[in-house]
Amino acid sequence: CSLGLFRSAFPARIRRLEERSFSPLAVRSYATAGRRRPEPDECSLRTPFQRDRDRIVHSKTFRRLKGKTQVFIAPQGDHFRTRMTHTLEVAGISRGVARALRLNEDLTEAVALGHDLGHPPFGHTGEEALDRCLKRLGSGFRHTEHSLRTGDVLEHDGAGLNRTAEVRAGILNHTGHVGQTDAKLVLRSL
Repeated sequence: CSLGLFRSAFPARIRRLEERSFSPLAVRSYATAGRRRPEPDECSLRTPFQRDRDRIVHSKTFRRLKGKTQVFIAPQGDHFRTRMTHTLEVAGISRGVARALRLNEDLTEAVALGHDLGHPPFGHTGEEALDRCLKRLGSGFRHTEHSLRTGDVLEHDGAGLNRTAEVRAGILNHTGHVGQTDAKLVLRSL
């Protein structure tokens, strides 16, 4: 059937398009370092990064962003800032930047949509308050690590979203504060 031919031709078509249009520095959709668990039924009509994006958007953690405030303001007017509106704006800006730089827009969008899944309410002020409280207990709190943890551990009753290594690394390093060695340790531990 023609749909079967289309499905089998999709990955090759994407590879050709990316080779023609991407920067040499861009990550190719089918050159991913893989997932934490192999998946026998990779989707034939979406790239691995498109699949990650969809998993994030359909997750419970993503939907909870609509109830988290981005900035606490006096409750007047109808233009409230939530973590979800912030995340959607970041995703749009990220895709535009990736397009201009000839990078992988799907990878960039997946990272942008997942970048704040573990952020507490009240922005970085909330993060700093949690960090102070948890440091008294000998720990600490970084929203980057918690954003990774929510998708890797808390979703799907502990099974996680099983995102690609590139999306996970992008979420963990989106602030630039995590060193490469630290990132590898965190990625392995979760």
